[in-house]
Parts: sequence; structure tokens; C-alpha cells
Amino acid sequence: MQLNPGERIDQLQSAGVKIIQSPEVFAFSLDAVLLAHFAEATKKSRVADLAAGNGAVGLFLAGRTGAHVDMVELQPRLADMATRSIALNEMVGQVSMVNADLGTAWNHLTKDSYDVVTCNPPYFKVRPGDVQNPNEALALARHELTTDFATVARISAGLLKTGGKAFFVHRPDRLPELLSTLAAADLAPKRIRFVHPKVGREANMVLIETRRSGKPDGVRIMSPIFVYNDQGDYNPEVAQLIHD
Repeated sequence: MQLNPGERIDQLQSAGVKIIQSPEVFAFSLDAVLLAHFAEATKKSRVADLAAGNGAVGLFLAGRTGAHVDMVELQPRLADMATRSIALNEMVGQVSMVNADLGTAWNHLTKDSYDVVTCNPPYFKVRPGDVQNPNEALALARHELTTDFATVARISAGLLKTGGKAFFVHRPDRLPELLSTLAAADLAPKRIRFVHPKVGREANMVLIETRRSGKPDGVRIMSPIFVYNDQGDYNPEVAQLIHD
């Protein structure tokens, strides 16, 4: 597999998947691993992964479940890296990449036809005076420069079959807004799980499962994930997601 300057191949052992990535533009982190394991899919599932980046979430989920995954990514370089990773993992035919704005996903993927949607969206709103990362690729991945969560929710709902599930990872400080936005898009929250750096620290990530046209009640708050122990090592649950 040909690598471009600055690229490397990393492997998530638990999924048996190799990912081409580069710190110059994007490298997957723990949020992608957690989302791919939080999402529920089977070999028969049809999955859409939005804001796919270099394909980490979609490839991890495909490797773990055998599901068919269609990924959508705006940035051409990241989409190219993901496409080569698909070939590297011999998943051509199981996983596909569309290089497009997720807001136009309905032009490329069939509406009302997916069992599962996943998305690790940009976390940060853009406000007057904010300073974004000077690296455009990283700024687009982290800040709502070309999309926002309302668009993510609307497109996700439109892709899902009635009763289909969408899974997101985001920041807890935006949770009230996220939940109201999801409800407005006909995505009923069903499971919420907070992720903490360690015991005694505030959560810095939240995983959310929703169901299209689901009943508005019945939300379950799952046991939290604590990433590190007091010695700075991964706790067993997280270590298993990465290494086993």
C-alpha cells in the first residue's frame, strides 16, 4: 500500500483493522474507538458514517460487526486516505467512501434505507473572535465551519429507516442543546453514556444513542467510562477496546 509523505499505518488490534493516517491532517483518537464500540450493528446492518474523516469509525465498526458501511467525508485528502484504508483491509465491496459534504449526503446515499448512522461531528461552535487551528484540515474536523449539529441530526434522521438508530459522540457541555436538536429532528435519545478521563474528573465526552421516530421517554443513563486509572494506565474496559 502506497503511503504519501507524513502518513503512517496504525492498527486497532481489537477490530483487526489498519488505518492510514497522518498527524498533519487527522489521526483518530479514543472518541472514534468508543463510538465504534458503542454503536450497535450486525452483519446484516446497513450503516452510514458521516463526517468520516480518515475512515476510523466506519472501518472499526465494519471490522467488528461485518456490517456494510457507507462513509461520507468532505475533505478530499481524508477521503483518499480512507479509500486506501478500505483496500488495505480488503473491505472493498463492504465499505465505501463518498467524498462530499455531509449536508448533501441525501444526493449520494438512499434516504430511509439505513439501519444505523454513526457520526463523530465537529465539537466546537464558531463564534466571533474565536481562533481556530491554523491547520485547515484540523480546524474543519474540530469546528463547525462547514456544518452544524442540526444538519448532522437532520441528515442522519433522513437516512434512517423508521426505528433505525443513530449514534453520536460529542461534548457534555453541549448536551442540553444536543438533546433538543435531536428531538427536533425526530431522533429520540435512548442511551447516554458519559466518558471521564479518570475517577473524580468531569466527563469530557458523551455517547448518545437515538432512534428515529422513537418514543420520547425511556432514556437510559449507562454506567460511566473512566479512561485512566490513578497510575495513568488505561482501565480494563478501555484497554480491551483498544488491544484485545
